[in-house]
Parts: sequence; structure tokens; C-alpha cells
Amino acid sequence: MLGSLRQMELILALDAGTTGVRTVAFDRAAQPVASAYRELTQFFPEPGWVEHDAAEIADLAVATLREVATHAHDHGHKVVAIGITNQRETTVAFDRETGHLAHRAIVWQDRRSAPYCEQLERGGQGGLVRATTGLVLDSYFSATKMKWLLEAGVLDTATSPSLCTIDTWLLWSLSGASDGGVYLTEPSNASRTMLMDLDTLDWSSAMTALFDVPPATLADIRPSTTNFATVSGEVVPELAGVPITGVLGDQQAALFGQACFSPGMIKATYGTGAFVLANAGDSSPGVFDGLITSVAWDLGAFGPAAYCVEGSAFVAGAGVQWLRDELGFIEESQDLEALATSVASSEGVTFVPAFTGLGSPFWRSDARGSITGLSHGSKRAHVARALLEALAFQVRAMTEALGVAGIELGELRADGGAAAMDTLMQLQATNSRLVVARSASLEATARGAATVAGLEIGVWHSLEQLGELWKCDRRFSPEDPTFVDPDYEAWLRACQRA
Repeated sequence: MLGSLRQMELILALDAGTTGVRTVAFDRAAQPVASAYRELTQFFPEPGWVEHDAAEIADLAVATLREVATHAHDHGHKVVAIGITNQRETTVAFDRETGHLAHRAIVWQDRRSAPYCEQLERGGQGGLVRATTGLVLDSYFSATKMKWLLEAGVLDTATSPSLCTIDTWLLWSLSGASDGGVYLTEPSNASRTMLMDLDTLDWSSAMTALFDVPPATLADIRPSTTNFATVSGEVVPELAGVPITGVLGDQQAALFGQACFSPGMIKATYGTGAFVLANAGDSSPGVFDGLITSVAWDLGAFGPAAYCVEGSAFVAGAGVQWLRDELGFIEESQDLEALATSVASSEGVTFVPAFTGLGSPFWRSDARGSITGLSHGSKRAHVARALLEALAFQVRAMTEALGVAGIELGELRADGGAAAMDTLMQLQATNSRLVVARSASLEATARGAATVAGLEIGVWHSLEQLGELWKCDRRFSPEDPTFVDPDYEAWLRACQRA
């Protein structure tokens, strides 16, 4: 929705997520003042396969950018920079010379390369991958998706074969595509491919050899705060010449947007999936059971690279959509809380939303979703309540793993669409034994992209200044866990059966 603006300079955040593409305009107080959104088509060609049309992603990016830019210009405002944030591991294969897309983008949720991961694990390669990249051998990450695309031969006839993540695809598309587009990425995205060395912040020759990915197909890596490119007037006339000065993967962007700039600061984003990231400081912390280590951001001249330890649950908001679209339990996603709280408990119903496997800390790609404990008295409300509880349980499993890893956690800063539910936030606080601070802006991902871009061009001058701009909507303190702990144990048992 586009609001009324006072005359000002604006920074646009282009947020290309899993279910849609959004552009948000931010002012110098890092507050959102205008936005536009388009939903993205999901393709499920086979069980466990998830694909997107990369051309549609680029088209929706242009459409939302033009809508917000037109509104800003109509009110006399000036767009001074653009930041990009994106779904991270999703992989695009195309010909950089012609712009021809060789295949639909393979989405991070896609499991088609799971057998190959298992093969490598059995061959003893898991340790090398873990030590080099901070990641686990899982089809979640880009390298095995790239391997699948190469083995499928989709790039065999390409003059300039290219394999990249969505940030790179958008940079290339917005800066002119085959007519002069830049082909670059940055460490927060590159560290999710399973091809980047976590210490050198460059492509690993050992990993590219292991996965048979030619280095020439990959984008060059630059700091997250970089003057990457300017927008082509042929692509977005309203933004011709505007610089793209910041890029972050979506979860690292949310960590930045939540102003988690010090070690131990932690955020949880409840989006399509649920993602918990803890700032781990400016040196690689190593790896921890059940968790993965990535680069949070590389601010170039503004300071050393920061690392993060992450837990990932593949389904959160996607489970709400499933109840809405496939089962018809609710008409709108925001109706879930009212339905779930119409009963006092789930009455023994347990929901494991492992539609595309279980992520952290279980890492079981063969797991599948289940609803157990049904009786004649079970109603839609009990299933809805069980899903709401499962969202909190998934994040609890990750915060407990962080605690076992010895990471001292502060309050949990929460964002994402599902964070609007007070019931979920209270359940989370009680389950994780942490104060949950809900951000005043649930669009922390877009805020992170805008603020990292603004840092590069001098709109903001330091992380301390950005930290002072962060605002909390409400804090939720832990309550007596007597009733949630048995339900959590039952959920863990259901996960084992799944």
C-alpha cells in the first residue's frame, strides 16, 4: 500500500522472497513510507520439487520498483539508492550473453538433489564440506542444485553459461541484462551456495571441484556494501542511473534490519520458513551440531565481515498457506490466530510441518509432514492450534541448539508476517525461555536491505546510528513452562516418527 509522503530522499529495498516480490521505500529514520507487492507463481512439477520462473521474478521486481518510484516522483521525492535482498539458495541457470533462461529456477525448498547429498555423505565428504563452508551436506544449498542442472545438460549450448543466486540474477537484470548487465554477488549469499570458503570469502577450488561446478559460471564476490551497478533506464525508466549499493540474503538482511550488530544478538524471522540467526562476531566461530555457520555481512570499508550461526526450519508461513489453500481451514492467513485460540489447547493433536524435510537441528531431508493425535473430538481449531505451537517448537529447537553450542543469547528479536500473532510470540517466549522483542517493523528483511544500501552512500554513518533507530513494538516475557514442555516433548517424538 502506498502512503502519503512528505518531501524527502528515499532508499528503496527490493525484497525478492519465496512467495512474492516487494519494494519498500524507507526514509532517513529507516521507517517504511511506501510499498508495492506482487505474488510469485509456485511450480511443483514433481513431489519434493519446487521451482520459480526467474523471468517472472525479474518482471515483478521491475513492476514493484516502478510503482513505488512513480509514487515517490509524483510527490516530489528523490530515490537515492536501492538495496536488494532475496531468497538465498534458489538457483538460476541462464546464458549471460543472450539472456536465455535454461531452466526454471530451483527453489531452496527443492529436494531433488537429496540422493546426491546422501551419496557424498556416504563417501565421507561431509566433513570437508562442513569445515570449508560451515554448511551441512543438504539439498537446501545451491551447489547440488547447480550440479543437477549441469548434469541435466540445460547449459550445454549456452555461449556464456551462468549459475547464480537470485541477488545476482536481479543485479544483472536491472543493470541491463545481456546489454551490459553486471554479474556480481556478495558473501551472505555466496556463503549459502556450499561453494564459498568461509575464511577467505572467495570461491573454494575444493568445493567447485567436488560439485563439478566450473568457476567461470559463478559471479564475482564483492562486499555487501558496494556500488554494484546503476539501474538501466531501458529496464526501469523511473530509476535510470540510481545506484544499487547494498545486497544481503534475506535472513542476514533481517539480522541487519533488527540491528543485531553485536555478538549474541539474535533474531527469528517467521516467513515462508522460520529462521533463527545469532550474530557470532567478526571471526569464523567454527561449526556446531545441528546448526550452520554463514557470513552475516561484509561491510567493506565500514568494518570487518561478521559471521552468524543459523537454524533453519523450512516451513512456517508455508504451513499457514497450506491450511488456507489446500484444506480451506481459513480464508486469510491472518485468520489462523483467531481459529487457533478458539480452543484452550490442541488436545493432543501434534503437527509436524515437514513438507520438504526437517531443517535445524534435525537435518532429515527424508522427513515428511504429519498430523497425529487426532480423535473424534478433534476440530479444525485443534489442528490450527497444533500448527501455531509447531512454529514455536521449531524455533525452540533452534534456540536450544544455540545454547548447547555455548552461544550466550540476549533477547530474541522477532519479525516476519507470523510475528504479528501475540499468541505465537508468547508461546515462543515461554518455550525458548527468552524475552521476545517484536520489531515495530515486521518487514525487517526490507529494512536491512535499505539500511545496508544507505550506509554505503552516507545516509547513515555507523552501525551505532542504525541501532538507535531500531524500535520495539512489544516485549513478551517467558511464563511458567509447565504446560508447554510436555507438548514440546510430544512434538519431538512426532518429529522422530516423521
